Amino acid sequence: MVRGLDHVVVAVNDHQAAGRAFEELGFTVTPENRHAWGTANRLVQLDGFFIELLSVVEPEKIVEASPGVFSFGAFNRDFLEKRQGASMLVLDSSGAEQDRSDFQKAGLTLFEPFSFERIANLPDGSTAKVAFDLTFAENPLSPEIGYFACCNRYPDSFWKPDFQKHRNGATSVRAVYLLAEDPSDHHEFLGGFTGQREMRATSLGLEIATSRGKIHVVTPHAYESLLGPDALAGARGSLPRIAALDVACKGLEQRRTVPADRLSGLTLILSPAN
Repeated sequence: MVRGLDHVVVAVNDHQAAGRAFEELGFTVTPENRHAWGTANRLVQLDGFFIELLSVVEPEKIVEASPGVFSFGAFNRDFLEKRQGASMLVLDSSGAEQDRSDFQKAGLTLFEPFSFERIANLPDGSTAKVAFDLTFAENPLSPEIGYFACCNRYPDSFWKPDFQKHRNGATSVRAVYLLAEDPSDHHEFLGGFTGQREMRATSLGLEIATSRGKIHVVTPHAYESLLGPDALAGARGSLPRIAALDVACKGLEQRRTVPADRLSGLTLILSPAN
């Protein structure tokens, strides 16, 4: 089973301000949603993929991590103490039990199972219950990136056509870019995490085709050669890190890059839809 890109968590100091920045770029952003562990988010929904703009709003509710137990809230709080930006790479799932079995067979280090429910605020002002099963995995070579598979138990309550209509024509995710000093160091983990063992190694790094979008792992030098000499401006943090997201937009005639300093540490690539 090859898992596809499900979402990217973008940890920000102010998720409302981050949402307004995305709205200025022509995206539809959902109303605020809150988690029981002290974080809140606003989402940008595409076709089966979303961007989660997340901030800590009630730090006193955060539960600390413990051996074998991952804390979503504590991880993002600690991330924000260093910088803003994309903190977590998330893949889709058809079932948490299958995820655990596949990840264990691949030799990945796992954490205790984690499930939660929350209330989703819908376009018409009503609410619905949504629930998720998360399977967290650890890559010791990239401790500042969180990885998990996300099983959405009530997809009809979560995905809404009105949230997926964007003035800029955004439709789907094309790729996520990770920066690493040596991309080849990460092929074993990412192969087990995605279920995609066939990946392309190039002079720029690794290219992994998932069932929804690609994962590119490239060096900073290769990243600049792809996006231009100013590509790293505003992109802070140690390596490896999630640097950019490539989104397909209908009606766009040429690629447009929105720098990281405008979007709280995430570079956004808007590409013409094929």
